[in-house]
Parts: sequence; structure tokens; C-alpha cells
Amino acid sequence: MPFCTQCGAEVTDIDRFCRRCGTRQPASAGPAGQRATSSSSSISPRAASILCYVPWMGWIAALFVLATDRFQRERDVRFHAYQGLYLFVGWMLVHYVVGFWESFLPGPDLPFAKLFEFLILILWIVMLVKTSKGERFSIPVVGELAERSL
Repeated sequence: MPFCTQCGAEVTDIDRFCRRCGTRQPASAGPAGQRATSSSSSISPRAASILCYVPWMGWIAALFVLATDRFQRERDVRFHAYQGLYLFVGWMLVHYVVGFWESFLPGPDLPFAKLFEFLILILWIVMLVKTSKGERFSIPVVGELAERSL
């Protein structure tokens, strides 16, 4: 059971003020003795930026970063979220659109879509490394779109 921060009298978990001295009590610590933290407050800005570039799954972290209030003022984190999201959209366009049209080309089967997908994978890996080192690298076209989205 917790005690008053001023006089030491016993208080319950739901008491906002001490019954003995009237001092305001800190917020309830919860059953485990630790304050409950939300998932957005437990992640660092650098980790959030890195997660935005995880190949094929970074779009989830990017949408999370853009949707939470915690990163509304973090310009670099939001830049990485937009850039990672646009990289994923680029991969989807190459995979589905270029791959679809490639099947209609006459002649030998040239793997243009696979080549572009591989280049996007390399960009994801490069961005993972650069972001983990704390560098802000802007990919030529995608970075400009991300800057405008900020």
C-alpha cells in the first residue's frame, strides 16, 4: 500500500489527496509498482526512425509515427516516416504495376520489376544503416516528397 509523500500516512491507489494532511498525491503507480507507459512513450525517436525502414513492414511503423501525438514535433522522425512510407509505395508500384505490364512485353522475359525491387531493397538497407548512425539522408525524389509532406 502506498504512503503519503508529505506525512507518510497510508493512502490507497485511488486517493488523489492524503486524508491526513491533504497533500496532492502523484498518479497511481499501478499494480506492479511502475507507471503504465503507452507504446509511443517507450520508444526513442531514433528507434522509431529506424523502424520506418524495415523492408516490407516499415510502413506500419511509419503510420504509427505519423498517427501518434508524441512525434508531432519531431521533424526528423516524421521525415523518416514519410520517406519510408514513400519507399514502400514505390516498391508496391514496381511490384504490381511494372510486374503486370512486364508480362505483356513481347520477346525475352526481362526481369525489370525484379531489378527495381532489388534496388529498393538496397535503399531500405542503406537507410537502415544511415538512420541507425543518426544521419539524415534524403533520397533524391522520395526525400523531396517527404520534405513537402512535413
